[in-house]
Amino acid sequence: MKLSKIKNIHFIGIGGVGMVGIAEMLINQGYRISGSDLVNNKNVKRLKKLGAAISIGHNKKNISNCDVVVFSSAVGKNNPEIREAKRKLKIIIPRAEMLSSLMKGYQSIAVAGSHGKTTTTSLISYIFTEASLDPTYIIGGRIIGNENKSILGKSDYIIVEADESDGSFLHLNPEISVLTNIDDDHLDFYDNQSEKLEKTFFNFMEKLPFFGTAVICVDCKKSQKLFSKLSRPKISYGFSKLSDFSINSHIQKSEYQEFQVFEKETNKTYKFKLKIPGKHNALNAVASFIVSKRAGIKITKIKNSLASFNGVSRRLENKGNRLIGNSMITLLDDYGHHPAEIKATISAVKSSFKKRKITMIFQPHRFSRSVQLFDQFIEVLSKVDRLIVMDIYSANEENPTGISSYDFVAKLVAKKIEAYHGKNLSSINKILEDKLQPDDILLTQGAGNISDISSSIEKMYK
Repeated sequence: MKLSKIKNIHFIGIGGVGMVGIAEMLINQGYRISGSDLVNNKNVKRLKKLGAAISIGHNKKNISNCDVVVFSSAVGKNNPEIREAKRKLKIIIPRAEMLSSLMKGYQSIAVAGSHGKTTTTSLISYIFTEASLDPTYIIGGRIIGNENKSILGKSDYIIVEADESDGSFLHLNPEISVLTNIDDDHLDFYDNQSEKLEKTFFNFMEKLPFFGTAVICVDCKKSQKLFSKLSRPKISYGFSKLSDFSINSHIQKSEYQEFQVFEKETNKTYKFKLKIPGKHNALNAVASFIVSKRAGIKITKIKNSLASFNGVSRRLENKGNRLIGNSMITLLDDYGHHPAEIKATISAVKSSFKKRKITMIFQPHRFSRSVQLFDQFIEVLSKVDRLIVMDIYSANEENPTGISSYDFVAKLVAKKIEAYHGKNLSSINKILEDKLQPDDILLTQGAGNISDISSSIEKMYK
């Protein structure tokens, strides 16, 4: 059955970061979209405004009128809508397969990697938009300042985020692939084998056509190894001087960062300014520069776009100053949920807000990740001045080990770190009002529903 004959498409887990963009694109193309999710988050509310019929909670009745069912990697096999769809012999596809169908006929760019996908995809999309190339883009976050702009462009460019969490990105067939890094994440899907994860990334990059290009950060040892084995046309970037595009003269200031990029082939040096902090974002910017340059966008346009880019929602998003208790603080919000991401975020905050103390509200994401990376989490969480740990966000996982947020708190307290358990908004606010000091940084961190906590704090305190 051709997609053009399909009218009603249902998304299970429609509010997830990988689902919302696809649903929005299909709405813009005239399809009737329905969906379900466990929480009424910002993504759900946005899609409702665009015309999607969304139910809170999963129920087999939700799929009664659909032609196709699309599911995210967070949806388990025992989901009642999945079971009912199988019983009724509905067409059931993973989100990446739907995305692959939508990419046909476009000049396609896909950004893969364990960390930095959303920001890099957003940077490329923003540059292309500013250069009047009018791309279609599907990203797991909203570009700040572009929240009300359509993601459905009129050109033949499509820019997408490629998700490795369930291996489904192998459905994609881009012409340019970016690889930001490879880290041991989502190992529950890869049978706890790092080698299997690496092989899957390699297979994804090797799928490029003979005329395609792989853009790979070689600062990461695993992606460096992949780069050396890859048979497709390839370009390397990083802080390493051996890269085809190497970063040097990096300076982080309070409101922006400056750095230079040396292109080995032409022996040219380019200077850039970027509002969003952190060396990891400098790397993301270089990847976007390389892709944009290959698309023929003028260097001055790329530079100006990078300098004006305001960031992505929930990627170290500055929500301004808030008076909590008797303390005026700065509220930041970040999606990072892997130790490497949290480490990069803390480093960026410390380099941008020098000498200011950091209070973090952290929500661990998935029981499996909490168990597998527990020691790494403890090490990186120890780098903040004060920590409030929320209950672990299950993402529909079972908890066979019995791990809880109390394990995080106990371990941190044993290491003489000021740490507390935050059961709910009320208990969190009580800790904040009692413990925050003037000029502190308050950082909400995680990928579950902690964004709701951040939004509530933003609204409650002026």
